Formats: sequence, structure tokens, C-alpha cells
Amino acid sequence: MKIPPYLQKGDTVAIVSTARKNIDDNLKPAIDLLHRWGLEVLIGKTIGLDDNQLAGTDEQRAADFQTQMDNPNIKAIWCMRGGYGTVRMIDLLDFTKFKQNPKWIVGFSDVTVIHSYLNTLHIASLHGAMPITVGRASEESIESLRKSLFGEPLDYQLPFDPANRLGAAKGEIVGGNLSILYSMMGSNAQIDCKGKILFIEDVDEYLYHIDRMMMNLKRCGCFDGLSGLIVGTMTKMNDNDIPWGKNANQIIADVTKGYSFPVLYNFPAGHFRDNRALILGKQVSLELNATTSKLTFE
Repeated sequence: MKIPPYLQKGDTVAIVSTARKNIDDNLKPAIDLLHRWGLEVLIGKTIGLDDNQLAGTDEQRAADFQTQMDNPNIKAIWCMRGGYGTVRMIDLLDFTKFKQNPKWIVGFSDVTVIHSYLNTLHIASLHGAMPITVGRASEESIESLRKSLFGEPLDYQLPFDPANRLGAAKGEIVGGNLSILYSMMGSNAQIDCKGKILFIEDVDEYLYHIDRMMMNLKRCGCFDGLSGLIVGTMTKMNDNDIPWGKNANQIIADVTKGYSFPVLYNFPAGHFRDNRALILGKQVSLELNATTSKLTFE
């Protein structure tokens, strides 16, 4: 796994849109944050573009992203927001130069498309807060993003959760948004979960959709040989008039009950103000016991 160079003061970060448009979004909190960290900012051409729901056409979004990937002066690309649309441009990108000189790709939600594809190229990326969420993100979320970008030690210690399946595991951490991971199955961006620790989160989904997606991952073999599972925030779940009968965590527990790998529930990452950064592609150790839960990045 290639780990992109960590940032240093004076480096430049590009902010681009790969999915939904952001004409009315306020960039000032994100720009101010990067400046406080001693970084320079380049605003991509997709910021402010309008193509119905999207931040420009597929070609425009791909061209902006490609420019930032190929620009040696750009040390990280920070995706403005999620929504939908990244999958429409992923196959328009040429990663030839990027594979030789990788840089940090930062974001979550719909950016899972890029995270998953980069994992197949054996290049690490950063699942964390995006410019649109900076203004409402927790201090812990922002600090974990800074530590990850600048290469400082990163570990999380959380209180015991009775829902956890106790145990210990080591492996490469992969994953992201469950809906996106589900949609990548059978494509060139499908991740290999064998021997790895899978992270999942989601937002605004019907509970039976969670069951369907988890069953798909199971039937595709994602849980066979999995070392561990981390379940982030399952935010704003919906139900039908006739209830499904289980919440999101209970659905996940039911689908994975035949496996012995440890499971950490309610990890603070996903569509929530406390969205802790995760360096996807890095080796981690997961320890779940009757008093604490610990995730350490090696």
C-alpha cells in the first residue's frame, strides 16, 4: 500500500466538487481552517458550476479532478461535498501519473467511489470531514483530520458498547459509505475484504435497504475472511408503516451473526458532526474488551 506524502506547512490543497453542486455553500470556514494550518488553497473550477443537481457536467468534474491530480504543486485534493455523481466521472479519470506520485484524496459519503477505486490501486486515502461540513464539525473531527494529513499518531479510545462483539484484530482498514460500497459490487472499484477491517456508515436509508445491502455484501463474500468490522453512524434511518423490526445495528448484527470477527458499533464517523478521520488503506489494530474499545493506526 502506497501512503501519500504527509502535508507540510506551505503545501497547497485543492478544493473540488466531484458530485452535487454547491453554489450556495460557504467555503470560508474551510479556507480559514487550511490557512490556520499553514496551508495554501486552490479553488477548483467546479466550485460554483451548475448542471441541475451536479457541479458541472461529468466531463467538467472529471477535468477539474484530473487537473488537480496531475498538478505537482497540489499535495491534497479535498472534495467539497457528497450527494451523488462521483461514479459518473470515475471512468473518465487517468490515474497513470497519480499512481507514480500519489497525493491525499479527502472526503466521505459519495467520495467512497474514489476511496474504493484507490484501494484497488493500493493507494491510501482519507475518509473525513469535507469543506461543506467544517462549520458544524466537532473539534475532535477537525483535529483528527489535521493529524491524519500531517502524519501525526492517530488512535481512538472509546467507552465500552454492550452491542460490540468483543475480540482483537489487525489488518488494513477499508470501506466507507455502505450504499456506495454496495453499488460498487461487480465493478472495477469493488474492494477486497479478505484479511481486512471493514468500516461502514450510512444516512437516510430505509432499514430494509440496510438489510438488503448487508445481505449483498454477505453473498458476495465480503465477510468471508474479514478480520473485523467497524460500524459508524447510521444516521436518520427510515422505516415503513409496517416496521422492519430491527434498527440498523441490530440488522448488521443479525446478518453477521455467523462470523467470529470482532464488531465495533457506534464509531464516531459518518454523516454526523463528530466525523473522525480514518486513513483507508493503512494497517490498524482493533481491540474490543469489556471496558474499552481501541482503534490504533500503525
